[in-house]
Amino acid sequence: MKRQPLPERLFCHDCEARGVLSNFKRFIVSSNVLDWAIGIVVGTAFGKIVYSLINDILMPPIGLLLGKVDFRDLFIDLSGKHYTSLPKAQEAGAPTINYGVFLATVVDFLVVAVIVHLVVTQLTKWYAPTKECPYCTSQIPIRAVRCPKCTAPLE
Repeated sequence: MKRQPLPERLFCHDCEARGVLSNFKRFIVSSNVLDWAIGIVVGTAFGKIVYSLINDILMPPIGLLLGKVDFRDLFIDLSGKHYTSLPKAQEAGAPTINYGVFLATVVDFLVVAVIVHLVVTQLTKWYAPTKECPYCTSQIPIRAVRCPKCTAPLE
């Protein structure tokens, strides 16, 4: 069986570059990529707001209630020496387990998760109109013809 020669355009580097560029342009201006980029920018700004809420509003009263403790300064010194603060231990190069930083990060995550849940739930209520299933009273999309929870047919 004789092989067919490869098309000439496979070897045209200029043609290939133009194809990649046009594909890249289509990719960049597609709505999904733009939505994704806007989401990252807004998410970054939102993260800064939540970080400030946690570190400047929530954690100081919690630390005060627990005896004027800054969670980020809680650590276990593995070197056997006693350092008065985490920065001093790190400056000395002492090995430490920074459980306070871990606890603060867990609190950050939980607060962000709750806030994102509240925002998404509210936005869904505003922008996704629903109706109530007459059989199980769950909220379902208006265009649904069958309830996803109880599977009852709808009019």
